[in-house]
Amino acid sequence: MADDTHQMWGGRFSSKPAELMQRINASIRFDKRLWREDIAASKVHAEMLRDQGIIAETDAAVILKGLDQIAEEYERDGVPERPELEDIHMTVESRLSELIGDAAGRLHTARSRNDQVATDFKMWTSNACDEAIEAIQQLETAVVRRAEEHAETVMPGFTHLQVAQPVTLGHHLMAYYEMLQRDISRFIGAAVNMSQCPLGAAALAGTGFPTDREATAKALGFANGPTSNSLDSVSDRDFAIEFLSAVAQCALHLSRLAEELIIWASPQFGFVKLSDDYSTGSSIMPQKRNPDAAELVRGHSGRIIGCLTSLMVTMKGLPLAYSKDMQDDKEPVFEAYDLLMLSLQALAGMIETVTFVPERMREAAASGYSTATDLADWLVREADVPFREAHHITGRAVKLAEERGCQLNEVPLDALQAIDSRIESRVFDVLSVEASVRSRTSYGGTAPDRVREQIAKAKEELGL
Repeated sequence: MADDTHQMWGGRFSSKPAELMQRINASIRFDKRLWREDIAASKVHAEMLRDQGIIAETDAAVILKGLDQIAEEYERDGVPERPELEDIHMTVESRLSELIGDAAGRLHTARSRNDQVATDFKMWTSNACDEAIEAIQQLETAVVRRAEEHAETVMPGFTHLQVAQPVTLGHHLMAYYEMLQRDISRFIGAAVNMSQCPLGAAALAGTGFPTDREATAKALGFANGPTSNSLDSVSDRDFAIEFLSAVAQCALHLSRLAEELIIWASPQFGFVKLSDDYSTGSSIMPQKRNPDAAELVRGHSGRIIGCLTSLMVTMKGLPLAYSKDMQDDKEPVFEAYDLLMLSLQALAGMIETVTFVPERMREAAASGYSTATDLADWLVREADVPFREAHHITGRAVKLAEERGCQLNEVPLDALQAIDSRIESRVFDVLSVEASVRSRTSYGGTAPDRVREQIAKAKEELGL
């Protein structure tokens, strides 16, 4: 099938490519994922050609009917992979030719595979932004609901993974809600930036046919109309890089949450108990419960970052306009998207089903002299001591507690007054972990009332 197989471009050649050339050149294995976008864009293109009088109405009618039949076939049976047809575009056009004959050859008037793939890929990536946002919101819903359950549950807040100050579990969880909200904003921004349609830019220079690119862009849902420069239209992959950047940033956040679940599930912490649904056992150690889902989410983040790096390196040295290197643009995007969606779903399931252990969290919060700052703040507020001096006094009190092997609120008053006579019995009102979290009433703070404000705002944003 040397002549027929490459009828789209074979006129210049007297023989078919070597089998190895076909293998390295073919992208149908992965770009068949774009079949819905390819058919949708082809239908709109055919309608535009008809409306502009570039092809006859009769030809447009059979083209549109044939494309609908191909869509039904692919939906039912999947897309066939014939490497000699190279990609999804030629696969569709070849099947259309089988169905309707010579009229199929008119579909490619005033377009190229260069603008065709850029359009298909943009459409797919734009839809992927919407799907990522929906999956993020499902995780956010799980986070917010668990945060509401634990708006007052005391746990240690950490810096340097050392006990720092008491916070509430609800406050801690809501920190991830804020991260995820920023992730959503990045996907929204990426979708806006890619909302110009490349179709009609042809190979690189535009076309001499009287096309209507505005109508094409509108019909395909590109809110900002057609792209303005034909060279940029076919060589731009900023949209894919920006999408991958948003995916990578989200994956970083998911990895941090996964890491915390992994640490918290360890016996040394004991803050959570993982459900059977999202943990596994050991083939040799019967006692083990491994946080494999969280560990895989953490691992996937590295692969996603690799996908971003891969595409950036591919694009960094390419001259205008299209180069075959750009065929490698889709696999990292597809891989990163699949990994992100799987990670979001897995973490949502883990958050929904995990059992928190409040008593263990409170015990940890009360250790490590976590209310030391509250003593310093009390000296500033009640005894008018400059903060730096209060910090020094509190450091001496902590040292004394260490020497006595007790917590700050267990040091006798007379021992504290021996450090500084301005300390009064009222200081013990602020040295419990519960009193500490209640006192953090600044906007965005960990006081339960403030946490409930954050949760109420989040529920409104999520429509809960």
